[in-house]
Amino acid sequence: MNTTPLPITTTVNARATRPAFQYLVIEGPIGAGKSALAARLAERWSMQTLFESNADNPFLERVYRDASSSHALAAQLHIALQREQLSHEVAARRAAGVPLVTNFLAERNDLFARLTLSEDEQPLFRALAARLTAPTPAPDLVVYLQASPEALYARIQKRAVARELHISDAFLRALCDSYNEFFYHYDHAPVLTVGAENLNPLDSEADLALIAERIEAMRGRKESFVKGTSL
Repeated sequence: MNTTPLPITTTVNARATRPAFQYLVIEGPIGAGKSALAARLAERWSMQTLFESNADNPFLERVYRDASSSHALAAQLHIALQREQLSHEVAARRAAGVPLVTNFLAERNDLFARLTLSEDEQPLFRALAARLTAPTPAPDLVVYLQASPEALYARIQKRAVARELHISDAFLRALCDSYNEFFYHYDHAPVLTVGAENLNPLDSEADLALIAERIEAMRGRKESFVKGTSL
């Protein structure tokens, strides 16, 4: 297990006034664009970023090839250990008053495990993960990027990260369903659900501005935004 401290990125030269939210989490299934959006919002509002990354998880590609792989438990423990490290860092930065954008939500620990672990493995993982759980402050806002399995699959194929190309359509559909169910019940922080299929904040300043404006205008506990509609 690689325990090297994760890179810290600090962004400067804000181009817009930062909203009242000081701790933002951008969440969503693989391919939704959460890291790209988090990076662009951090740049826009002069916030720091802290990113979860699966690039050094040696078990994950085998799980993407076969969701029932015998390596699923090892993959999940690797993720849990990294997330524990990240949670400590989140707590430290928020205690220091650092404006922060992340691409992970600590409470989402169990979502992927339920799709890949056997019934016998799940209680073991939950018990171990509970011991690793570090207390973190609730986000001021969670932005949930929602997209169809078809859109996610197309994006995964386009960006062509080798380990991700083995993800099946069935797994993506199950993952989307799990995310939707998770955020339907999630109530630890306000949630802005954004339909991400027709938005490209990485390359489009107009799309980035649309999302930023909806974040700035967020006042309720749960709101939704789809480009071209008013929900």
